[in-house]
Amino acid sequence: MGFVSSRAVLGRILLEGFNVILGPSSIGDWSIIGYGSILGYPSRAVLKSLLGRAIGLEHYDDKSSGCTVGEKCIIRPYTVIYEKSKLGNRVEMGHFVMIRENVTIGDETIVGSRTVVDGEASIGSMCRIQTGCYIPPKTVIGDRVFLGPMVNVLNDKYPPSGLLSGVRIDDGAVIGAGAIIMSGVTVGREAVVAAGSLVTRDVDPKTVVKGVPAKPIYTREEYEAKKEKYLKGIQ
Repeated sequence: MGFVSSRAVLGRILLEGFNVILGPSSIGDWSIIGYGSILGYPSRAVLKSLLGRAIGLEHYDDKSSGCTVGEKCIIRPYTVIYEKSKLGNRVEMGHFVMIRENVTIGDETIVGSRTVVDGEASIGSMCRIQTGCYIPPKTVIGDRVFLGPMVNVLNDKYPPSGLLSGVRIDDGAVIGAGAIIMSGVTVGREAVVAAGSLVTRDVDPKTVVKGVPAKPIYTREEYEAKKEKYLKGIQ
């Protein structure tokens, strides 16, 4: 059961079942596409253009620009990847992930279950994005970034103004669980945001911030020393 476009380019892959693959989507060798996942789903503009005209998935297929999934990716069940999005090699998705249109995700990045990447966003390589994160349009995330569970990134200072200002999270940054990053903020390279913090202004590189609003408390070097001491204490 399901629907696989005649325009799709599929490598040696495993389809778990009831998959929908639309348009000229490309899936690299040895990738796993979980049960109920949809790849190449049409953008909102395309869907609206089909209102009153589409009577089957072949109409979606005809309009979809497809998506790209690299080699050795794991797309767990009920993930939706919209058209014009591109995943690198060895990318891993949890369950019920939604990746909207025009998103790029680099090699070896993991995106946790029920996370939403809401279009026009860029995520680098070797990132770890935990369960239930929200990443809106215009967000730019570098390489080796960690987002704890339920991190919320925002892009509209006075919603719903329509004046979107994206967040930038630079290489090696760590964002703790439940943190909120306000629109337009840059979190510097290897900075750390403590769990539950509200970040309203830029965070300098290698700086640890905490609180509501978040303020600097010490350096990344001190953070690593505290972590090492903690880990030694529980071994």
